[in-house]
Amino acid sequence: MRPIRVLVVEDSIVFRELLVQNLSRDSAIQVVATAKDPYEARDAIVQYKPDVMTLDVELPRMNGIDFLRKLMPQYPLPVVVISSLSDKVFDALNAGAVDFVAKPAISNRAQLEEFIRNELLVKIKIASTAKIGNIKKTVMMQEMQHFSAKGKNHIVAIGASTGGTEAIFSVVKDFGTDIPGVVVTQHMPPGFTAMYAKRLNDQCRIQVKEAQTGDMVLPGHMLLAPGGDMHMHLVKVNGVYQVECRRGSKVNGHCPSVDVLFESVAKAAGADAVGIILTGMGGDGAKGLLAMRKAGAKTIGQDESTCVVYGMPKVAYDLGAVQYQEKLNDIAGRTYALLNKM
Repeated sequence: MRPIRVLVVEDSIVFRELLVQNLSRDSAIQVVATAKDPYEARDAIVQYKPDVMTLDVELPRMNGIDFLRKLMPQYPLPVVVISSLSDKVFDALNAGAVDFVAKPAISNRAQLEEFIRNELLVKIKIASTAKIGNIKKTVMMQEMQHFSAKGKNHIVAIGASTGGTEAIFSVVKDFGTDIPGVVVTQHMPPGFTAMYAKRLNDQCRIQVKEAQTGDMVLPGHMLLAPGGDMHMHLVKVNGVYQVECRRGSKVNGHCPSVDVLFESVAKAAGADAVGIILTGMGGDGAKGLLAMRKAGAKTIGQDESTCVVYGMPKVAYDLGAVQYQEKLNDIAGRTYALLNKM
């Protein structure tokens, strides 16, 4: 198998050289070119036809986001953004980037090299499998749908990874304020989850926040698991759903883990829940979704044709955890239909 051909776009000479040195140590990677700004990057893309591009957001002559917006319609390719702690990363994902990594401080070379080997390399390899035609999604609101509560206390649980920020938005933008409480785990570094929650809160009809222990799961509200070293669990206290964010080791290579959330939903909500697994690499969430289905919950998996990476939904489907496979834009409607039959 030929190596993944990578273009590195970074204006810092020191950081650019560190990226090239460390990426090149992996036999599965071939750095075919570097660029210090979008104009050099454009020429390198035409000349070298890379499989994946790493891209800094802050670049001279043109920022990375504007570059992506101009690039993707003409030369679509998988892009991994390297970003400092900023909500601009979500603009980059909306513009077509597959995924992102949090840029570490350059002062500690050892930590920087560990970041490249353990985080960036993984993201590049995942990005090389992504289907770029499925990254950009429509943001038009579907026809308003309604939920008939019928006196029951329902829960909607969602899990996603690579490509998930745009996929989650595509689903929850169609939720109205009548939707039951929503709990979500999206694989994301610490710091970015609070910004992502605020972004969703500003763009959607439901209220969205980064979860904290003790937060109640209320209709018309969504709680997002915080990135870092805690897993989010659903619990039921005196008949009311709440979340607990507990420190823990990585599960399936992730913290927070979708499996941990889904398994807690299976235990706390049983048949009164709908579980949704979206685009992402690996198998996190598959066993948890199966536990939800065995507990009587209804389960939905994103179909292959609309996934950026058909990993997590495929593993869940192959396990028998998915009852309904749906295109991304049909998942909200299916969720309402299932809730109204419960």
